Amino acid sequence: MARMVPTRSTTSAAGRNRREQRPPHVWAVVLAACAGQFLVVLDVSVVNVALPSMRSDLGMSATGLQWVLNAYTLTFAGFMLLGGRAGDLFGRKRMFLLGLGVFVAASLAGGLAQDGWQLVAARAAQGVGAAVLAPSTLTILTTSFPEGPARTRAIGTWTAVGAGGGAAGGLVGGVLTDALSWRWVLLINVPVGALVLVAAALWVTESRLGGRRRLDLPGALLVTAGLGAVAYGIVQTETTGWSSGRALGPLFGGVAVLGVFVAVEARARAPLVPLKLFRLRSVSAANLAMFVNGAAMFCMWYFMSLYMQNALDYTPLQAGLGFIPQSLSIVLGSKLAPVLMQRIEARTLAVAGTLTAASGYLWQTGMHADGDYLTTVLGPGVLMALGAGLSATPLAAVATAGAEPRDAGLVSGLVNTSRTMGGALGLAALSTVAATRIDGSDAASEAAGYALAFGTGAWILLGSAVLMITTLPRADRGPGPAAAAATPGAPADAATEAAADEAAATETGTGAGGRTVRKS
Repeated sequence: MARMVPTRSTTSAAGRNRREQRPPHVWAVVLAACAGQFLVVLDVSVVNVALPSMRSDLGMSATGLQWVLNAYTLTFAGFMLLGGRAGDLFGRKRMFLLGLGVFVAASLAGGLAQDGWQLVAARAAQGVGAAVLAPSTLTILTTSFPEGPARTRAIGTWTAVGAGGGAAGGLVGGVLTDALSWRWVLLINVPVGALVLVAAALWVTESRLGGRRRLDLPGALLVTAGLGAVAYGIVQTETTGWSSGRALGPLFGGVAVLGVFVAVEARARAPLVPLKLFRLRSVSAANLAMFVNGAAMFCMWYFMSLYMQNALDYTPLQAGLGFIPQSLSIVLGSKLAPVLMQRIEARTLAVAGTLTAASGYLWQTGMHADGDYLTTVLGPGVLMALGAGLSATPLAAVATAGAEPRDAGLVSGLVNTSRTMGGALGLAALSTVAATRIDGSDAASEAAGYALAFGTGAWILLGSAVLMITTLPRADRGPGPAAAAATPGAPADAATEAAADEAAATETGTGAGGRTVRKS
């Protein structure tokens, strides 16, 4: 049989096809997606060290200052799943541009705010924009690159930038607050976001799923309103007590709204959260563990920032620098977790990480007004962050192990939502606990209040460890099938590493969820 020799025309056609398959302006696509992810993650924690300056400049109350943080966290988590589905339905590029536009406009409004309520409203709008923007950042990369090494490298860059944004939040916030003012922790998003908008509009190509799908807007509104009402009720207990109608009204009202949410999801044709997923023991148990862990672990970044500035009299820049070892520690834990999961069962590693964090929380109960950085900040902070990093990835692996590959993205979104919502509610509760010990605004009183909050967090983590031992199913070592499916084209190890980096970014970035408990 004669061997066919390719002609110039066939080789030229093949070359053209290969060129056509390459995404145009690859650097711009990667830049836009990674910059969007960086802004979203950075803005969760960057305001931490700016809180005292915000309060003194705008004359905000302790309760009002809390919502500078929780308004972003609750709307971001509540609309995150909706944002992902909107991208599938209306187009990833369109939702990326819309979400980034809302995020940038809200950042400008927040940076120019002249009253506390204006700042809180801007932060809530930021959270909505971030929830629409964030899911599209990864999807743009996976749809712009063909399967293979190029896509894997792009995903690796995306996860590294996300982790870096979370780790840099405290330092960036400290530098901007010290050098300029607290307003620039929000205003910095405007020029950066405008450049990303132009790059994405010019060079990112549109993609969407085929077929008709419904968008569960009522579900997103109900879950966000319900959890927000519960958080508000918890906040009110600080000043009115648990038996007051001002506290019980929002608490019971929020629980009722969440009940309506469950009823709506059970009847919806395309629910935001398919309740059938929670019939899987792995999904329900792991998400519950994520919720409880988030309720305790998010307080680390918030209370440590207040302790360094209010009790140890650090400047915002010094507080930001003080967070660097903790940020590196959580990234290290998240990097070690996939390696350890090849040798240790995921449930065992999750319990070990939680207990490691609990030991740091117990150590932190010794904080006092005359403490030094090594023993009252660095030592316990590194332990808490390392434990958070070690526990997040195996819990995510357990949650996705029993799900169908087609549900991988949804289950991953549930994990992040559970952790973030747990953090918002937990910080509201732990801030109220701290306030019971604070009498006045002296450093010793504030340190005692923060120490009590850390002690309560330690007990929550110990309870979470018991919960994991008794409820989490035994899982195979390594990543579940859904974890690999979450990053198409990447090998299993790369997918697990991507999940680890994302866990580090989320844990580091979402550390701001509570409120200041400093008294006027």
